[in-house]
Amino acid sequence: MSDEFTGGCLCGAVRYNSTEQPVMAADCYCEDCRKASGTSHGSHVGISESAVTVTGTLQSFDKPADSGNVVSRSFCPTCGSAILSTNSGVPGMVFVRASSLDDPEIFKPMMSVYGSRAPSWGSPRHEPVFSEMPPRP
Repeated sequence: MSDEFTGGCLCGAVRYNSTEQPVMAADCYCEDCRKASGTSHGSHVGISESAVTVTGTLQSFDKPADSGNVVSRSFCPTCGSAILSTNSGVPGMVFVRASSLDDPEIFKPMMSVYGSRAPSWGSPRHEPVFSEMPPRP
């Protein structure tokens, strides 16, 4: 299987390519991810920033997270599709929105984070479930 995978936005104005497979994949139930996704959680795949090439223009929205780190969420300014995010506490990593993948089967969830904040109608689906953000190894 090739390490390369691709994705993009709804209108096709933004595309990305990764030359590496994800190093992590998780569902996040924090309030910010819920509101940004429009559902109970956000699903993300983490990859090395150096492995990702983006074509097209992204617009970003920066917001401090509970940790105090700044999360920058990037989306297509034409259609509004969420594409990726970065976190100042995890330099060198990009978190691609699983919903933007061309092949959604690339997303192989490894955990659920902020499970304590999940709404009753959208409880965590992937074990292990961490009530908050687990410490980094």
